[in-house]
Amino acid sequence: MNAITRYDMTPKQISLVKATVAKDCNEEEFNLFCEVARAKGLDPFLGQIIPMVFSKGDAERRKMTIIITRDGQRVIAQRCGDYRPASKPTQFETDKALVSLTNPLGIVSATVYLWKRDQSGEWFEVVGQAYWDEFAPVKRKAAGGYEWKDTGEVWPDSGKPKKKKVAVGEETEVLDDSGNWCRMPRLMIEKCAQMQALRAGWPEQFTGTYDEAEMDRAKVLDLTASEVVEREREEHRMRIIGADNSITVTWGDNWALENVPVGKFADEVMRFIRESSPDTVAKWQDANREPLKRFWAMQPGDALALKKEIEAAIARKPSRPANDELRNHPMMAG
Repeated sequence: MNAITRYDMTPKQISLVKATVAKDCNEEEFNLFCEVARAKGLDPFLGQIIPMVFSKGDAERRKMTIIITRDGQRVIAQRCGDYRPASKPTQFETDKALVSLTNPLGIVSATVYLWKRDQSGEWFEVVGQAYWDEFAPVKRKAAGGYEWKDTGEVWPDSGKPKKKKVAVGEETEVLDDSGNWCRMPRLMIEKCAQMQALRAGWPEQFTGTYDEAEMDRAKVLDLTASEVVEREREEHRMRIIGADNSITVTWGDNWALENVPVGKFADEVMRFIRESSPDTVAKWQDANREPLKRFWAMQPGDALALKKEIEAAIARKPSRPANDELRNHPMMAG
């Protein structure tokens, strides 16, 4: 580093940051973090900027994301000279019908209004909106926990047995309780909305940086920051076409795609199986493995019941009645 400024660090301070705030960073990541901290004029010791490393055990997917905390965001915004904090409380949209283990308050979205001054000196509002289902860190939880079981295979490099994580009992979706989303749900979704507004109004200062609340879902899903952004875009597209609560599936013959409401999915699949030959059902299974996984994730109880029907259908003989064809359903595979 060059001439010391109030935002530069001495060698001793750099060493301390490496051992504490940035202990998960490799050499290149740490160098980048220090350069960004200096360029943004933020103090790692005050928690204004922190590095977050994803997929630490996977060299191909490993990615460091720079997190600017709320304190750091305010420091940068104040320096812009054309920023003014919100003059009214954050607006929360809620729906009691959404209250669940994944959304304790039934929050739909949070909207933040900041102020930016244009070249004429006039102030105008900058809006940031964050939807709960885009940012809340939801994870799967098994009633009896999880256990590791041998797959019967071994790793070629070490010869050690391969194992897979298996749920004990029924799995349900719950809100991750390792952070603050369960304790302060309004604050967390508000922080996401504020960062959206800052990026919209002051892109030069905030593009490519994230609030830690925005990355909590990434930690649960083990995604990189770019993958989280792409997932948000995909979910937004799904909402636009009305597919966020449906399963996109392809049927026989011309294999055209169709969005089937989750509540009707099992019935439609069973109808298809009754009317199809075992060979057709087998082809359908191969073509729809991802939709079946999606249904399992959204409706594990119904998916399990359907799975049993399909397993029975797979075991049937071609000469048996159409009802038995249900047992040949693809959902029962795996």
